[in-house]
Amino acid sequence: MADSSDLWIGSAYLFLQSTSEKIILPSLYESSHQKSSVFKALKLALADSTGGLHGVDMLKVHCSEPHLIIQLKFCMRENCRKFLRSYRAGLFRESLQKHLQVTLSMTAVPVQVELKAGSEQLDHMLNEEERCLECIYNEKPDRLRDEEIAELEESFRSLTCRQESNNSTPSNNCNSLNSSSLPYCSGGSSLPPGATFIFQEQQFANRTLTPDDHQKFAKLVSKKWKQVGRSLQKNCRALRDPVIDNLAHEYDREGLYEQAYQLLLKFIQSEGKRATLQRLIAALEENSLITLAEELLGLHPSENDMS
Repeated sequence: MADSSDLWIGSAYLFLQSTSEKIILPSLYESSHQKSSVFKALKLALADSTGGLHGVDMLKVHCSEPHLIIQLKFCMRENCRKFLRSYRAGLFRESLQKHLQVTLSMTAVPVQVELKAGSEQLDHMLNEEERCLECIYNEKPDRLRDEEIAELEESFRSLTCRQESNNSTPSNNCNSLNSSSLPYCSGGSSLPPGATFIFQEQQFANRTLTPDDHQKFAKLVSKKWKQVGRSLQKNCRALRDPVIDNLAHEYDREGLYEQAYQLLLKFIQSEGKRATLQRLIAALEENSLITLAEELLGLHPSENDMS
């Protein structure tokens, strides 16, 4: 197992089920009125277990009755260790029940929990902490943060910051929520509250796209700009057919650079602060444009600096 906490990344699945016949967690999560409440309870319980909001990330939530299944990503071994100890002692389950009770305004929400990493049922080996850590470390995240989760994170972050600003001094509002002290709460911040994402087993800070990103993309994507556009259009209405073909025709005389530039410009203008580096990197990765992704992430700027 890697000893460096900077390189320690692992994944696990948390299975949740209410033991009350009247409470179906997947149904509550799928409800537009209750989804954010369930998410908030999950977020707070995970924060309680690791000592901070960024100790563990949720990548996706699956609804499979009677279970609510959460894919977790751990980026530091010690955070994973803290979570395992809280989980083993039953503290995580107690915290989750308490937060669900509050956020859903119910008298009680009894919950049964299971933890799996790959084919391993970790509940059967919780007393073997190093073995559990090894199992989680061996399961690398197979996805970036789901778009829905990113939106819920943003809503949660905004709500928490507003509550903090009403109850404490402004200078301390956001620092108490984020151990990395990134200024996600400031009104002018371009960073979304998703914080980080994984690319080729490395962790990067997520942020909105910059003019420099825009120009690099247009300069280097070449003929594959349309394929990248098709990937982006899955979650961007402004790029749905026939927009991409229209851009190709309208800017045919100007060439590939202008076509690619106009594509990303439309994406940025329509998505605003949701036009993030994470989404563009995922689209590039989907189309095997790894070198361009690495360029945008600054992995080899000296070799490819074309400015």
